[in-house]
Amino acid sequence: MQRFHRRQLLITAMLAATCAGAQAQGDWPRAQPIRLIVPFTAGSGTDVVARLVAERLGPALGTTVVVENKPGAGGTLGAAQVAKAAPDGYTLLVHSAGHLVNPAIYSNLSYDTLKDFAGVTPLASLPNMLVVPPGRFADVKDLVAQAKAKPGGFNYGSAGNGSATHMNAEVFRLAAGIQAQHVPFRGTPEAMTEVMGGRVDWFFAPMVSAAPLVKDGKLKALAVGTARRSGAFPELPTTVEAGVPDSSYLFWVGLFAPAKMPKPAVERLNEEIRKIMAAPDLRERLDKLGAEPFTMAPAQFDQFIAGETAKAQQVVKAAGIKVD
Repeated sequence: MQRFHRRQLLITAMLAATCAGAQAQGDWPRAQPIRLIVPFTAGSGTDVVARLVAERLGPALGTTVVVENKPGAGGTLGAAQVAKAAPDGYTLLVHSAGHLVNPAIYSNLSYDTLKDFAGVTPLASLPNMLVVPPGRFADVKDLVAQAKAKPGGFNYGSAGNGSATHMNAEVFRLAAGIQAQHVPFRGTPEAMTEVMGGRVDWFFAPMVSAAPLVKDGKLKALAVGTARRSGAFPELPTTVEAGVPDSSYLFWVGLFAPAKMPKPAVERLNEEIRKIMAAPDLRERLDKLGAEPFTMAPAQFDQFIAGETAKAQQVVKAAGIKVD
């Protein structure tokens, strides 16, 4: 009898372990909505990419995926919410390259960018367009010449301190050797509005957000901030081609999860995302917006994050970026 009970206990334990493993790998996601937290305003480049992914990720996972905008403090408010969320796969973060800048400029972050998040995959690379009010500058050389002739007399916008738009502007400013005033905004749409109104002199806007306004003549594009030209605007030179060496900047958007999210769930999410980003019709939509699919395996993304964080810290130091 004792041997029988021991056998029953052993079988029960084995079944429990099997069920637990199956739950970790096969029960996610259940019929619970998945929230993609975007720490910028609606209409920003990060938001546009997040919504393109969300509309396809829900059906792929058999559940609902919703985008929630939590803007503020250079993207740190939304990131903090995800860092503190349960690592169950139902609260995720869609952030930009600016996510890696924040540790260098905010001394009181409530989270650790490297330790509190697991990289799932990058989603897309987005060229930034150097946009200005129509009629203010003829080209990049004219902008640089006017700025050098009047040090500190011009200003440039960003989607917030430490955002990718801010970093692109600083890389350009340092490479061009000019002085100008930084004006941070709550998000990309607000910054573009001020450029259109002539109150801000230039802004490195995500192409996915700025392209319609450029085509309508409400903004003038002088160049792209990437290392090579964009297929969506092939006539636009890069800032390097326009006469500013060492001014290129990679602006990307990626998907992050709380650090302790189960590895099988991270891998499943990565697999589905990579399928979505490889779909020809989605690639076509991104191409029209000037964006390109940009994916990696989770481990590769984590290595990329570590390297890009070190680069971001160098730019912050060189530009003297500080947030009170």
